[in-house]
Amino acid sequence: MDFCSFSFFLFILVGIIRTESQETENEREFSYLEDSILGPEYWDEINQAWTTCNNGYMQSPIDISNQNVELDSSLGMFQRSYKPTPAVLINRGHDIMMKWGGDGGAGMVCIDETKYTLRQLHWHSPSEHSIDGQRFAMEIHMVHESIDGRFAVVAIMYKIGRPDWFLAELEESIHAIKSIDGEVEVGIIDPRHVKRGSLEYYRYIGSLTTPPCSEPVVWTIVRKVLP
Repeated sequence: MDFCSFSFFLFILVGIIRTESQETENEREFSYLEDSILGPEYWDEINQAWTTCNNGYMQSPIDISNQNVELDSSLGMFQRSYKPTPAVLINRGHDIMMKWGGDGGAGMVCIDETKYTLRQLHWHSPSEHSIDGQRFAMEIHMVHESIDGRFAVVAIMYKIGRPDWFLAELEESIHAIKSIDGEVEVGIIDPRHVKRGSLEYYRYIGSLTTPPCSEPVVWTIVRKVLP
């Protein structure tokens, strides 16, 4: 049976259309500081290709209000089919990114009968999304791309607690790339080691959270907050 032929079940389902461009990888081009001329308020003025950042209709991140969530049990279990693949860690300034090499990426997920290949993941601290107004210590984004250039991101949020096994095995390499643009090969990394902790999740249609803030992006956010 084809990977995408199974049924699904999630929290929210919204339609999907094409995303036009990748996120900007060099932090020197923008800033998160509100008092900076490169801050979020000015992203649309820095680059003509970034106008969506301040004029978009589906901008991420968002606050997820459980009071407004609709349960849709007809969509089935969220599927992923990942594989161990050679990877590198890169310090992009605004986050730490792991990128998997090769045209085939590190496996895929299937959403609404569309296959999305896992290209990279990265961490933000504190979390970008919030749940019922609460932000958390960290958030991981697993970025997937379809063959026609659409994006799907799987996000997991974390609180301070016992060590996360996946992050712990990379700790030494992360310390080795303290400077922006620092890069280190980390060998074969299995994305299946990123634990979800729950089969329940939220689904909404949003955008990239860094310039060019492209819309739409399919977001899947694991409901359980992990340590």
